[in-house]
Amino acid sequence: MSAFAAALSALFADPNIGRDAVYIANGGVSVPVRVVARRADAITDFGDARLWSETTRIDLRVTEVPNPRPGDRIEIGGDAFLIQGEPVRDRERLVWTLDLRPA
Repeated sequence: MSAFAAALSALFADPNIGRDAVYIANGGVSVPVRVVARRADAITDFGDARLWSETTRIDLRVTEVPNPRPGDRIEIGGDAFLIQGEPVRDRERLVWTLDLRPA
């Protein structure tokens, strides 16, 4: 395991950063996972207007879910979300970033 992978594992395990969640592939079984939630606001330019919206993004380790797909479900603390858009991996290919919407 690389030093970077070890550091990521420590971050996901930290109770102040990582959270327990459940990943459910479309039509599949439930898999317990750890996620890092990033619920930032997004501002999008549309012509002369600027639109504000809440976003829910999470980081998920590739070792836990090797191939997440749009439409798969994530449950975090009783809230259910669906993956929207294509998941994106980091440069090291260790973490997926998923854009979620409420289910």
